[in-house]
Amino acid sequence: MTVVIDTSSLMALVRYYLPFDKDDSLKDFFRNKVEHKEIIIIDKVAIESKRNAKGIITTNLSFINEKKNQVKTDLLLPTASFLRDLENRFCYVARKNTLTEPMFENRKKEYLESADAKLILFCLSNKNPLNFEKTILVTEETKTDNDLKVFKKLPVICDLLKIEHCNLPTLLDNHYNLKLSKHLK
Repeated sequence: MTVVIDTSSLMALVRYYLPFDKDDSLKDFFRNKVEHKEIIIIDKVAIESKRNAKGIITTNLSFINEKKNQVKTDLLLPTASFLRDLENRFCYVARKNTLTEPMFENRKKEYLESADAKLILFCLSNKNPLNFEKTILVTEETKTDNDLKVFKKLPVICDLLKIEHCNLPTLLDNHYNLKLSKHLK
């Protein structure tokens, strides 16, 4: 199983779990998984992690800053099918229609360079048709549209593309059988 994690999940880890982490065992668990590439940190998420909340994520999870623990995404390019989906299925058509064509093209270009798009492209590029090794995207985002953005949220796009996704507590409990009560005080 390969896990790719977004910035919101790393923020949740730092804000809600690590302050109660007994003897850094949960932090060490994550460090080990990241260093062995069982949990993937893409470069775009590492960059976002430095910028969000005054760098609280990279301050607490310094191993994310190490280039050897990041996966580069510059070669993850969208297919023609992905671009069609981006213009039709992954956007809110009503919002798209309020934009001029150049405005929408700019938003699309920005989105394609975002961590969200790169996370989806990573999952698609690692999707195994025979399901020998699954890739799971971990995000704290919900399906609820609450930010008036042109493009849909990660869980909605994952559902459309049949990419398995979950939040951090589900990952720890269901996929790693990790009982948080053993690691948190």
